[in-house]
Amino acid sequence: MENTARSLEERLNAHPQLRGHMESLLALVEGENEEVKQADEAERRVIEALRHLGNEVLRSWAIEQEGVQSARVSQQGAVRAGKKNSTGTRRLGK
Repeated sequence: MENTARSLEERLNAHPQLRGHMESLLALVEGENEEVKQADEAERRVIEALRHLGNEVLRSWAIEQEGVQSARVSQQGAVRAGKKNSTGTRRLGK
């Protein structure tokens, strides 16, 4: 892992949406939600929370990768898409 120098709290602060999902899971584990009385309800909520967490993780990952790839392309000096200068191919007519 490359982020071992930074604490988990610092890393979560950089991703507030992920932090919120993790806090929701911890609240469930710590029994802060008094509505959850049975294992079935707890399981349903954990599954729902993990789905939301997974979606957020993938969204954050995609945004990060987009930035990395964009920077890489910019450094390589790639030409951005634009209007073509070609007028077509010449006719080999008679």
